[in-house]
Amino acid sequence: MGGGWDHGVSALGDEGVITHARRILWIALVLNGAMFVVEAGAGLAANSVALQADALDFLSDTATYAISLAVLSRPPRWRAGAAFVKGASLGLLGLWVAGATVFSALRQPLPVAELMAGVGALALAVNLGVAVMLFQMRGGDANLRSVWLCSRNDAIGNLAVILAALGVFGTGAVWPDLAVAGVMAALALTASLSILRQAAGEWRASRPAR
Repeated sequence: MGGGWDHGVSALGDEGVITHARRILWIALVLNGAMFVVEAGAGLAANSVALQADALDFLSDTATYAISLAVLSRPPRWRAGAAFVKGASLGLLGLWVAGATVFSALRQPLPVAELMAGVGALALAVNLGVAVMLFQMRGGDANLRSVWLCSRNDAIGNLAVILAALGVFGTGAVWPDLAVAGVMAALALTASLSILRQAAGEWRASRPAR
């Protein structure tokens, strides 16, 4: 584990750290669930693939936090298995966004830039708050690190959505929205591979000795 998380373990004890992590994960779960509803509606109303992709990311994160809560106090093999599930789902999300971006390039109407920017700014504020709360988990096991990676990628994605809105507003074209959706797909796929690699190592390390 990383230094920040190890320091927390030594300061609070295992039970104290688990209780602290559980509290943070519940807050993150509620916030992400609420933002999925907001962004899903806004993405459809604004004709924005980038917003719709970000909404799905919020949904994926909500599931990620729920799984993390379920296995937080379980043995390492359980947590590694949960990280596998989360890494795979993140990869599927990335592939879906990539496919939707290609499909939308053929028939996507011009997005509503003002709505994109406003909702993107709200999402960024939420994700930055969650990222600050989860920062100490960045050096944890694959289960906890996956939570940090999701939060970090979301904040980057929100900034990209705001830039896409400015691009749509400035150019009067749809390509900035599609370009950002493509970047978000790449981020999801990259994070998926990172989580799966770490989970595989932890799964092997936790194999019972014969």
